[in-house]
Amino acid sequence: MGNRVQTIKSSKANFPIYLIRLTGYFSSPLLPSNKKFSSRIPVGCKLKHPILFIGSHGLFSNVHPPFAAKSFHFSTVVQPFAKMSQRDSYRLYTQFYDVIDLLKSSTARPSLVTATIAHCLAIKIGALAHLPACTSLLTAYSRAKYFISALALFDEFCDRDVILWNAMINAAVENKSYNVAMQFFVEMTEVGVAFDSTTLLLIVSALSHMKYLKHGKSFHCLSIKVGMLGDCSLCNALLDMYAKCGDLTSSQSMFTWMDCRDVISWNSMVNGFLYNGHPGKSFWCFREMISLGIRVDSMSLSCAISASAALEELSSGQTIHAWGIKQGYNFDISCSNSLISLYSESGDIEASKSVFKEMVLKDVISWNAMIGGFASNGMILETFDMLYKMQLTGYAQPDVATLFTIISLCAEWMLLREGKTVHGFTIRRQMISDLWVINSLLDMYSKCNCIIKAELLFNAIPKRDLVSWNVMISGYSRNGYSKEAQSLFKTLTHQCLQLSFSTVLAGISSCISLDSLQFGKSIHCWEIKAGLSSNILMVNSLVHMYINFGDLSAAFMLFDTISAEEDIACWNTIIAGCKNNGHFREALATFNWMRQVMDVMCDSITLVNVISACGNLLLIYEGKSLHGLAIKTFVGSETRVQNALITMYGRCGHTKSARSVFDFCSSRNLCSWNCMISAFSQNKEGRRALELFHFLEFEPNEITIVALLSACNQLGLLRQGKQIHGHVLRIGIFENSFISAALVDMYSNCGQLDLGWQIFTRSKDKSIAVWNSMISAYGYHGNGQMAIQLFHKMCDSGIRPSKSSFVSLLSACSHSGLVNEGLWYYRVMLEEYGVEAVTEHQVCVVDMLGRAGKLEEAYEFIKQIPGEAGVGVWGALLSACNYHGNMEMGREVAEHLFGLEPENVVGYYISLANLYVSVGGWKDAMEFRQIIQHKNLKKLPAYSINIDAASSSASAWK
Repeated sequence: MGNRVQTIKSSKANFPIYLIRLTGYFSSPLLPSNKKFSSRIPVGCKLKHPILFIGSHGLFSNVHPPFAAKSFHFSTVVQPFAKMSQRDSYRLYTQFYDVIDLLKSSTARPSLVTATIAHCLAIKIGALAHLPACTSLLTAYSRAKYFISALALFDEFCDRDVILWNAMINAAVENKSYNVAMQFFVEMTEVGVAFDSTTLLLIVSALSHMKYLKHGKSFHCLSIKVGMLGDCSLCNALLDMYAKCGDLTSSQSMFTWMDCRDVISWNSMVNGFLYNGHPGKSFWCFREMISLGIRVDSMSLSCAISASAALEELSSGQTIHAWGIKQGYNFDISCSNSLISLYSESGDIEASKSVFKEMVLKDVISWNAMIGGFASNGMILETFDMLYKMQLTGYAQPDVATLFTIISLCAEWMLLREGKTVHGFTIRRQMISDLWVINSLLDMYSKCNCIIKAELLFNAIPKRDLVSWNVMISGYSRNGYSKEAQSLFKTLTHQCLQLSFSTVLAGISSCISLDSLQFGKSIHCWEIKAGLSSNILMVNSLVHMYINFGDLSAAFMLFDTISAEEDIACWNTIIAGCKNNGHFREALATFNWMRQVMDVMCDSITLVNVISACGNLLLIYEGKSLHGLAIKTFVGSETRVQNALITMYGRCGHTKSARSVFDFCSSRNLCSWNCMISAFSQNKEGRRALELFHFLEFEPNEITIVALLSACNQLGLLRQGKQIHGHVLRIGIFENSFISAALVDMYSNCGQLDLGWQIFTRSKDKSIAVWNSMISAYGYHGNGQMAIQLFHKMCDSGIRPSKSSFVSLLSACSHSGLVNEGLWYYRVMLEEYGVEAVTEHQVCVVDMLGRAGKLEEAYEFIKQIPGEAGVGVWGALLSACNYHGNMEMGREVAEHLFGLEPENVVGYYISLANLYVSVGGWKDAMEFRQIIQHKNLKKLPAYSINIDAASSSASAWK
């Protein structure tokens, strides 16, 4: 066979269309020799079925050209009436409509095979010149998703009427070729075919999908000009177009102007309001339909139920459900899917399961709604079980939306193993090319602290979108890779000038250290240049960044720029930022400012932060006032507020008030128990901490373990401490650095320094807390030289000493009598290590000099301290005077302490009395005792610890 292929570029379409004409000579009983056939198809179309050549005289498939491995459909339409005069015209007319009936059944059940058979039959009887038959055949190919065959068939007709043109435009819309539909309309007008209202309806539908509002308005004007707005269907299409393009004003005006409104018109408004984020108006429109007596359909019910879900009004959705059942409505799949989402979002998962079980027909959306309902309610096992059941069905298989829900669940609950399994499933099902899935996987890996795998996946993406970049930058920032996040941000700016709002927020979140200050300021400049300086969320992020850098003046200046639009979120940002960075007084001052200048009702987040600030500052009276405010504003019953109150009272030493809050807490969580146990442990009430632990209702975590080890440390309960250590090994949290530090403290304070050293050497993650505990342990046992060696070893390992490190080191020097070494470390602490001296360091120095009997040097040291020395410093000197019997200096120090801390004056009176007793001054000691009785001063009574009871409580470990 000889072949000649010609390609001619089409000038009438905005996508590449080529005319492929093949000329050949064949031997077939249905096709005479020397006949030609031709067709045109869009470039890039993939055809999966065997070659089928359709000629004007019949069907033949015994031709095998050189390119027969590919599949093409060809159709040739001629005028067969002139060649078939011998046939009975009446019989021919009847056969045409037999073919039309066959094609109608084909369109009802779209199938390429059925459409091809009908095509062959139409050719055989010469029915393709009959426009109704040709139109039905074109529609059959379209609904079978073989737009190429429909296009080829249409291209062979010369005498086309408006119905055939409409059928072709509708085929383009059905196959999502909206630009092609527009081009056909242009071509239709160019050849002089008069369009009708159906043509305009189809074009408006295409514009609605493309969200071309400007073009849609043009066709609205065209409809008015040609006088076709009397067609209710066209008006409904315009309503829907305006709503989907976000122009609700025009949509409402169109609806008001319409004379003939049917249920589709009302549904367009109900769905339009819901689509544009106005569920309240959508629900109101639904109620208007009912009040006007308009018979609602499944579309109306589905939208109304979805509006109830968006409004979080479960009762409204239940009312619609009951009303629909009472009125005898048949809840189809869409209504049932909406009901599943409504009940799931309201937390009534049993109702969702009931609706799902009653559904006779379930589609993919039904399964996705049920899976999403389980996931949103934290029912992890049920979610994966539903996914497994979905895969067992033959009609509904997981799609992109299913995978997105599952991957998001894995990210939220940090289920790395399950997330990897889903990743493998996407590869096996060949769904990994979907960017939506890839971005979800990126987010999952970054939230599961597996940033290396996220990086590998990001680098393997062939064509990244902006979401991919944003997720990766956020992932780097979340996992502490600030340099990598900033480098990726700079790379993105070089490749893409149009950054999104999320990109800038991701860049700001990477500024977590002082060396990122310049980068953060550059983002601030870019934000001002881009005109985002008035965006509250952006300003809040920048305020938080500047507070983290310690630049409070810049943060408050930036905060003032949005004073006109401040809401509670803005105030919470600056209050929480100050509290988290140690600026507790500034946090309280900002809270008082908010209460004075703004009519803003504080919420639970505000109170949690200011209560925590009071606890850190030991402001018990202010904390009690906030407790009253929490009760007054009805947020005092929230668990996180109650936990903050327990912690605040514990830090202020009011364990009785803390226990009162704990006892009245209606919904305790593990954090509540940890706060209460820690409050007892911090206030040297280890016995009560162990007793409370006996009634713990949850599985203990790292915080619980540390608090319990501290209690055992106070009570010297080595046996119970070992039991806790065994439990730590069983549950696999022994590598936690805080637990390692607590174990070192417990063993060393219980006299088992060798066991503490074993814990230290076996600790893989030696944080600064573990080093400090071991240095303190050696100092506690009088081995100051070993503590000094360990300190230098810590510095050589790359860990920078902290304030606590020097407290442990100076204390070790004090207990070992290494006065010169201790004084040297105190002097170089700021110069060489960048640690500023605080009260704790000064107390250690005074104690060190006092133990060595150098009271005068200690006194001179206190005088050289900038500002007023703390109470603890003078108290250490008083203890030293008491120990060495220096009565004169002791009396002077005690009188100074009377003025500094009058609320603890009884303690200093007793210390001074003991000092006089130690040097034989019984008369003066009796005078101080009489002063205490005369002023009715009382010292808090001490108590003895029932070791057996505490031991039995601690042995509750299993």
